[in-house]
Parts: sequence; structure tokens; C-alpha cells
Amino acid sequence: MVKVHPTAIVSAKARIADGVEIGPFAVIEDDVEIGEGSSIGPNAVIYNGARLGKNVKIFQGASVANLPQDLKFENEQTLFYVGDNTIVREFVTLHRGTKATGYSKVGANCLLMAYSHVAHDTVIGDNSIIANSVQIGGHVEIEDWVIVGGGTPIHQFTKIGKHAMIGGGFRVTVDVPPYILAANEPLRYVGLNSIGLRRRGFTNEQILTIKEAYRILFMSGLKRAEAIERMKEKFPESGEVKNILEFLDKSDRPLIKA
Repeated sequence: MVKVHPTAIVSAKARIADGVEIGPFAVIEDDVEIGEGSSIGPNAVIYNGARLGKNVKIFQGASVANLPQDLKFENEQTLFYVGDNTIVREFVTLHRGTKATGYSKVGANCLLMAYSHVAHDTVIGDNSIIANSVQIGGHVEIEDWVIVGGGTPIHQFTKIGKHAMIGGGFRVTVDVPPYILAANEPLRYVGLNSIGLRRRGFTNEQILTIKEAYRILFMSGLKRAEAIERMKEKFPESGEVKNILEFLDKSDRPLIKA
């Protein structure tokens, strides 16, 4: 059974699963899918192209799958995916993709706090936390288990690796590899996200391996290509170092410095 407040405007064409609740003055457009157990808060607008998973919570005034703020956009049919169990707090704005990729996406089990913005063609992985008023530009890639502190602007096309943590209020204009704690202005590598890693079950040995890999990359005096070869030689079996190397391989913007 779907519970719809009498003041809500819900298209008969929208595909809405059982157990969904739609609050006062919410608007649901035609080309929308909402998964089982999800809730749409008062005055929220779910635009064409929205694809919401199960148990998604959209709070009041949020906007999902609105048109991208990209002058190259020509009203092409694109999507915005929201994964299962994700919470979208009040006045968050989520913009669907352009023809460049066709979609934007927030993964499962994420928390997007109030007033945050996710621009067109951006992908956020699972289990990530985007704090209040974080402003994410277009084509950004944020991997799983990332935490971004409040008030942080993130430059378009930037990449942030899994398990990284960005301190609140610092501009992100460079790529941030996995497991890093980043802070200061300009943004700098200030160590590992050690507390987060331990909470997620990383062993002391794994953390020490990651730390040594970044010592080679940032503090050995080697050129980037040389540091990569050294890491491959020293840690051939480490899954964590493999993740770092894969990130470095796909990074095409300037990399954070020590």
C-alpha cells in the first residue's frame, strides 16, 4: 500500500512500490521509480529521471533529478540513481546527468546532510557521508566509505578514493587517493584516516602498509612513476596498495601533496 498525503501531486505514470509514503505538498513527476519502503518528505520534488532504491528517506524540500546546471545540456533523457537505505536530508539538491555519461548516482547506505549539492554526472559510492552544505561539482567521482566535512566545495572532475576523509571547509581542487586524511589550505595529505580504518576492521598491519606506501609516494623524493614502481615491488600482495595504484592510474587531475 502506498500512503499519499492529499496535498501531494503524484503522477499516475510514476512507478511507486508498496510501502512508500509521500508527504504533504510533495511532487512526483512521470518518469520516476521509487522503491519499497521509501519515504518522500513535505515539499520535496522528485523529477523525471529519478530512480530511488528501497528504504530511501527524502526529507523536506529536497530536490532529486532536477535539470543539470550545465549550459551544454539539451534536455536529453538522463537519470539520477539513489541507492538503497540512503538518507537525503532537507534541501539537498541532486542533479541528473548529461549526455556525457547519462546519469548521476549516489550509492547505497549514504547520508547526504542538509543543503548539500550533487551536480551532473557525479558518482558517489556506497556508505559515504556528505556533511552539511558540501557543494560537489560536475563529473566528480567519490568512492565507497568517503566522509566529506561540512562546507566543503569540490571542484569538477575531481576524484576522491575509498575510505578517505576530507576535513570540513577545505577546498578540494586536487585528486585525493584512498585512505587519506586531507586538510589545510591548500588541501594537503596530513596522514591516514586511521580511526575510520580501524572502525571498519583494518588491521594494524594493513594500516602500516598503507602508511609506508604513502611515505614512498609523498616523502621519498622519487618521481611519481618511480614511486609507483617501488610500491609495486615492495607490496606485490597488498590489496590496499593495489587500490592506491589503481586510483593513481585513473587520476587525471593534479594529485594532493604532502
